[in-house]
Amino acid sequence: MKIKVTSLYVDDQEKALHFYTGVLGFTKKNDFSNGPYRWLTVAPAEEPDGTELQLALNNNPAAKTYQQAMFQQSQPAAMFFTDDVKGDYERIKSRGAEFIMPPTDVPGSTIARLNDTCGNLIQLTQLKRW
Repeated sequence: MKIKVTSLYVDDQEKALHFYTGVLGFTKKNDFSNGPYRWLTVAPAEEPDGTELQLALNNNPAAKTYQQAMFQQSQPAAMFFTDDVKGDYERIKSRGAEFIMPPTDVPGSTIARLNDTCGNLIQLTQLKRW
């Protein structure tokens, strides 16, 4: 088995598409609608056929409560791994991203956290090489 798609709830799909493509640098993979439902996915530019991230509209009251609680507790909704967290931090910050934590050394990795502007915190993680 392998993971092909994972979902992330967002409060505005168009705003999320702009953030994940224009700010983070992902590539739009799928975008189609069926009535009020929109299936929207992005993928890493480096792995366009890799795991897709569905930017799902959060119109579920229970999911909204969970999303808001996680955000208020500074818990990331998703973690993206990188080989250069400091370089990605500078690149993403120059595109207007709001970081709530700059690159910080923690046991086993260096992490940075940012606001995706759509209700989530995202963590960038660079594993330490021993």
